[in-house]
Amino acid sequence: MRHWPGRNSLEGAERAGLALRLMLRLRPLRPADEAAFRAAHAELQATDDFPFGIGFSPELPWEVYLKARRDHQAGAFLPERFVPNTFLIAEVDGAIVGRISIRHELNDFLLREGGHIGYCVRPAYRRRGYATEILRQGLIVARSLGIDRVLVTCDDDNQGSSAVIEACGGQLDSVVDISHPPGKLRRYWIG
Repeated sequence: MRHWPGRNSLEGAERAGLALRLMLRLRPLRPADEAAFRAAHAELQATDDFPFGIGFSPELPWEVYLKARRDHQAGAFLPERFVPNTFLIAEVDGAIVGRISIRHELNDFLLREGGHIGYCVRPAYRRRGYATEILRQGLIVARSLGIDRVLVTCDDDNQGSSAVIEACGGQLDSVVDISHPPGKLRRYWIG
């Protein structure tokens, strides 16, 4: 039997990818998620100055936040500049490792800067393939919502996120200047 260079490592990578797909699942928030969610939110605010929970503040009662998530998914009681959106957490072995927000449509701001999908992974879980799997599963959810072409954006200097988006089929459309915060943003279309 001939040995093909790299074949075993490729098969190992494929098995690892399959295992990850079987382990990670996206799901809506539940009442029992409060402590883990609050910890994830505080962690992302402290390390990345980035909100884990969209529209969440620590003083907000948990049941009020859960109702807001359900309302926003249905397109009800949306804050200014918001569109209907689906917010899901990414769970592996009972731990919240990340989250994704899928916007059902694009307004002017989202078309330029935000895109259809925003996702993040908690620092302790990065560089394990979770971001790619979160986006891969999020694209399936987006398509189930009737979104065939998905816009995903990331900071121009975020090489990790660029690699994730490209691994999920993202084609770079443009790099745009943004003012708040100042910088450049990469805009990718998938589908």
